[in-house]
Amino acid sequence: MAGIYLHIPFCKRRCIYCDFFSTTENEKKEAYIQALVKELELRKDYLSEETIDTIYLGGGTPSQLEEKDFTQLFDHIYKVYPVNPAAEITLEANPDDLTPAYVNMLRGLPFNRLSMGIQTFKEDTLRLLHRRHTATQARQAYQRCREAGFHNISIDLMYGLPGETLEDWQKDLQTAISMHPEHISAYHLIYEEGTPLWKLKEAHKVEETDEDLSVSLFKELIHTLKAYGYEHYEISNFCQPGYYSRHNSSYWTGKKYLGCGPSAHSYDGISRQWNIASLSRYIQGIQQGTPYLEKEELDLYTRYNDFVITRLRTSSGIPTAVLKETFGDMLYNYCMRMASPHLQQALLTCDNHILKLTEKGIFISDGIMSDLLWVEG
Repeated sequence: MAGIYLHIPFCKRRCIYCDFFSTTENEKKEAYIQALVKELELRKDYLSEETIDTIYLGGGTPSQLEEKDFTQLFDHIYKVYPVNPAAEITLEANPDDLTPAYVNMLRGLPFNRLSMGIQTFKEDTLRLLHRRHTATQARQAYQRCREAGFHNISIDLMYGLPGETLEDWQKDLQTAISMHPEHISAYHLIYEEGTPLWKLKEAHKVEETDEDLSVSLFKELIHTLKAYGYEHYEISNFCQPGYYSRHNSSYWTGKKYLGCGPSAHSYDGISRQWNIASLSRYIQGIQQGTPYLEKEELDLYTRYNDFVITRLRTSSGIPTAVLKETFGDMLYNYCMRMASPHLQQALLTCDNHILKLTEKGIFISDGIMSDLLWVEG
């Protein structure tokens, strides 16, 4: 099984925290869709004819596309690739795009999962972040999708927002829970260098959340969602039983995936590839039949490091037998030796031959993962 990721870079306007590749050059949409279809054709052998189990349209703002765009993409995917009839097919969407007509249109397409970028229900913070929707629009759009028959909806939340208190975060969580989404992704706001948010911080107009509050917000997230029956299956992801993101899980479990579009990454088990982060050059390269992309061949140690980082993020952890079989005795012994201090401090457990983070360890997961990585020399 493998996945396909399509990057849809178009936005009406950029959020002030975003450093993903996106553009407001919406007049290039038609040429872009043509290029995306051609890339899907050019790279059809990349996944070695494995069955496609997940298709994910991310961005940018994929809900900026129209019905004819989606139809063109899906017609080509189903023509060129063997797609599992029960494939998970996800659309990332902004709440204000999900009008009654748009939602009705989506129901006629193969989408069976929606991921809504809500971020917060606090109106002044939504305005500060340059989000296009209001909290009311978010709740209405969610209800509209539910009534239209979407039974697998994920919502994105952010915490550590400028001026946010623990009480603010508790209210956001309670509002989200009251909507009963099948899946919740929650991410701490990061001040990415070069973004408008970074510049506001440099100008002392906003302040980063201090470490103590950040820890309190994360604790509140974990304990509140667990109390309402959500499984904490990856550091930033929670789901009702059976509703984990199959597509994102493929990244964490080493499955192959093809990424199409500018800045999109691909992985085939032995190498990583990524497309150029430029809309015009991406379109030009595809039109010429020679995509602008870079490639990294993955040696044993790089694959080991990837394995540790991705598997340890999940509640499934690292199966030590798979670790030993895949990477050999030397790297297995190295991993267990480096894990030993963290096992003694109850930051890791190794029950039933599964090495995984404890709840205590999750809070310093970056440091633990770093200790387990292979560093030459």
